[in-house]
Amino acid sequence: MAPRPSHRPYVLDEQIGFILRQVVQRHVAIFDGLMDGDLTPTQWAALSKLAEVGTCSQNQLGRLTAMDVATIKGVIDRLSARGLTKTSADPDDGRRLLVTLTPAGRERVDQAVSGAFQATEDTLAPLTPAERETLKSLLFKLK
Repeated sequence: MAPRPSHRPYVLDEQIGFILRQVVQRHVAIFDGLMDGDLTPTQWAALSKLAEVGTCSQNQLGRLTAMDVATIKGVIDRLSARGLTKTSADPDDGRRLLVTLTPAGRERVDQAVSGAFQATEDTLAPLTPAERETLKSLLFKLK
């Protein structure tokens, strides 16, 4: 039996996906302003994760940063063109591409980290410290 249509009106502004998209848009605008448009959030994710874990395969980096294969490839291509990352074939598996921060990439991470922290702070500014922790906890449950 097919589900009965709901008699409740669908109000877009009350839907979690729509609300989350608006919050992400606000955060990206804050992030872009602090980074002066120099790094996108996906580029920052790749750089900061490489700084955290060191050299890793492009595929693994995509998984660690929640990016699909095509997206991480484009991000790394752009970062490599700017001299912030470099790629090389894995000596143990020629099919695998390893990604490493360059010295310029490490320097850019060091320069950008305070702006990244500030983007988080500014995004969460309307919330109390307790609300911030609750929000993070609930969002982790939804991941």
